Amino acid sequence: MKQHFQNLVEEEEATIDMTPMLDVVFIMLIFFIVTASFVKEAGIDVNRPEAATAVSKPRATILVAISDKGEIWINKRKVDQRAVQANIERLKAENPQGSVVIQADKKADVDTLIKVMDASRAAGAYDVSIAAAEQ
Repeated sequence: MKQHFQNLVEEEEATIDMTPMLDVVFIMLIFFIVTASFVKEAGIDVNRPEAATAVSKPRATILVAISDKGEIWINKRKVDQRAVQANIERLKAENPQGSVVIQADKKADVDTLIKVMDASRAAGAYDVSIAAAEQ
């Protein structure tokens, strides 16, 4: 009987408690999810014009796309021209340091581009850029 009891004690000591390790893994997972910066997309692909002076703008958080047909896209949604200002105001409120980048197609109407720029400035976004492909 004494030997049987000693075998049970040895078996109990041999087990490893995985709970603390799982707690650490879940805490790290939550940390990475909270601190991750998610890539935002305008919603459509456009053929951007080329420019020799094009520079990268890594902190652009508000992307507006204008298609060759004059459609305006923000956050993967087609937006009416009259609603651009309200959408940018909302996105600017979410990220006050965010800048606006307009991704206009080569064949996009200049009038639409100017209206989107005006709406961006009226929404309080004074850092407005136009996306171009590097040559």
